[in-house]
Amino acid sequence: MSLSLDDVMRIAHLARLRLDDDEAGRTLAQLNAVFALIEELRAEPTDGVAPMTHAEEIALRLRPDQVDEPDRRTDYQAVAPAVEQGLYLVPRVIE
Repeated sequence: MSLSLDDVMRIAHLARLRLDDDEAGRTLAQLNAVFALIEELRAEPTDGVAPMTHAEEIALRLRPDQVDEPDRRTDYQAVAPAVEQGLYLVPRVIE
């Protein structure tokens, strides 16, 4: 896939970017280079390659899932104008 100068100008217009002719030409070359790289990557066979979340095998350090803050919901809701069953009540804004 490759773009034309008209495509770049249209995309710039949609993105509300102002490009002069020189910038549009440079942007066209850069975008076409990116698309060429994507086509190269698509041409590589990936059958049998397992998806991975990171380029290297790393293990994340995990910590125990413990509560370390006190439950202060009742304190916070004590100053609220309207609370019901632990939920804040707010006025309706859409009718």
